[in-house]
Amino acid sequence: MTSFAFMNKNYLLRVQHLSKSFPGVKALDDIHLDIEAGKVHAVMGENGAGKSTLMKILIGMMAPDSGSIFFKGENTSFRSVHDAIKAGFSMIHQELLPFPDLTVAENIYMGRYPVIFPGWVNRRKLNADAQQLINRLGLSVKANRKMKTLRIAEMQMVEIAKAISNNAALMIMDEPTSAISQKEVDTLFAIIKNLTASGVAVIYISHKMDEVLQIADTVTVLRDGKCIVTRAASELNKDSLISMIVGRPIDIIFDKKHFERGEILLSVRDLSGNGFREVSFDVYAGEILGVAGLMGAGRTEIMRALFGLDEIRSGTIYFKGNPVKIKSPDVAMALGIGFISEDRKETGLVLTSTVKKNITLGALNLCSHNYIIDKKKEAIIADEQILRFKIKTTGRNQVINFLSGGNQQKVVLAKVLLRDPQVIIFDEPTRGIDIGAKAEIYRMMTELAAIGKAIIMISSELPEVLGMSDRILVVRNGKITGEMKGEEATQEKIMHFAMV
Repeated sequence: MTSFAFMNKNYLLRVQHLSKSFPGVKALDDIHLDIEAGKVHAVMGENGAGKSTLMKILIGMMAPDSGSIFFKGENTSFRSVHDAIKAGFSMIHQELLPFPDLTVAENIYMGRYPVIFPGWVNRRKLNADAQQLINRLGLSVKANRKMKTLRIAEMQMVEIAKAISNNAALMIMDEPTSAISQKEVDTLFAIIKNLTASGVAVIYISHKMDEVLQIADTVTVLRDGKCIVTRAASELNKDSLISMIVGRPIDIIFDKKHFERGEILLSVRDLSGNGFREVSFDVYAGEILGVAGLMGAGRTEIMRALFGLDEIRSGTIYFKGNPVKIKSPDVAMALGIGFISEDRKETGLVLTSTVKKNITLGALNLCSHNYIIDKKKEAIIADEQILRFKIKTTGRNQVINFLSGGNQQKVVLAKVLLRDPQVIIFDEPTRGIDIGAKAEIYRMMTELAAIGKAIIMISSELPEVLGMSDRILVVRNGKITGEMKGEEATQEKIMHFAMV
């Protein structure tokens, strides 16, 4: 009887009365969710709203305290991720989980390698099948390349390929576009449309409202572990969606004000290195310089070299008019350059350490004497930064891995800005964080520009680039192909310089 009702309504998945608690926190409170075959169902909410917990339960990573999950009309309880995949689930995780020393092909087909006979992997077929998927996604990497040699955006596309390779009936996509450019987003959306046309259901989790309104059929909003509303995407707009997500209107997302720019703080002339060549530009005090381009264009490589992380082969860097050689991050920081990397978990934070230790790690000289840390001073500094950046935490000694993505990003900002740099490089500053946290970071960037800091912002989100930049550079194939004032720029102009 139940099965007939489910198939009649074309529900592939139905979640009823689902609840889950952790010590001191009710992560999910009586959740209901209906997913139709052949449809894209977006799930939105601020960091900490319960989205990740719900998806972990659906994919078999954890068990609920109460409630029921029906899949294809049958009451289901997955004991493991393997069980969920076997039943027809697949998931693209927001936090990348690659096997770095294995190849792209081995990562895609992990646990499902084609064999010639027991114990012998058919590597020719493995690489050929993986390469076909990679090409379908428009990714220009070889299937036999090691994962550890890929950029973050390339790893994200490999994760997408891995999920598609499962031929699942239901795909969960958790922030699948957080590290990829508009060109790759368009490719992914075309693939999603093909998947849904063949009857596959997609649960799409994203903080990017433009994307959700473009791709979703239905939207469910979670807040504080509860379902606030489920509506057809066609009935929503950005303003109504923001109000439902945060529980209040946010009138200004891009809180950008333009200030009279000051002196040139950083100047680059004919700089060449790994992934870029003959790059020249200036950055002024009091301005936000946006850097746009497709995945692999060389944006991050330029900034890594400026911060001393990668070798500079030729060219000159001037800081406040003086030629400098930046051979290491220590030199860059001593000059007054700060760098907020695109992958906070991999290169921005020590996840097993506390909020306090992460904040003070880059400026131990401020809380030490004769190489001995003053614990009291360290605690005072940490508490000041927690208050300044409005970091939601149980206290300075909370392990940072338990913070939401938005609050982890605020800790990275606190750590970098504690040294009071003059030039600050933001690489994908709002990747994977909610709309409220984004608005706070935008306000912070504007405040920094107001006091004369020079900001370089790399972003794959064109609305972010357009909304926050005084000037915009476009990078393609390791070279700057376009420069324009913020008020003159459009998405079409940026994409022209990025692709043509």
